[in-house]
Amino acid sequence: VQLQASGGGLVQAGGSLRLSCAASGRTFSIYAMGWFRQAPGKEREFVAAITWSGGSTDYSDSVKGRFTISRDNAENTVWLQMNSLKPEDTAVYYCAAARGRGSYYYRRSYDYWGQGTQVTVSS
Repeated sequence: VQLQASGGGLVQAGGSLRLSCAASGRTFSIYAMGWFRQAPGKEREFVAAITWSGGSTDYSDSVKGRFTISRDNAENTVWLQMNSLKPEDTAVYYCAAARGRGSYYYRRSYDYWGQGTQVTVSS
């Protein structure tokens, strides 16, 4: 499975961005997909996840109510709609895919990773 993330950019605080992650290859093996982010000098952290078939979602407390994860199975694409952005949301955002069930908060649950897309929120 190959993952291609896009949609990052520079936005002012309070603005919105929509990230996308296109999956290709053996996409039938995907059980769930997630978004993580990594700010300079910090660990990569969980942002949101969605199961591929049922569409169940989960979010970190820091983005709950502001970010929405969704997917289109036919297009093998996952989106992350980010609203009310804050400077602390600045990071490289990575999409990831998991082949099996697990706790999607943890990086170890994921088998494939995209290359990352930079999101910068100015104050």
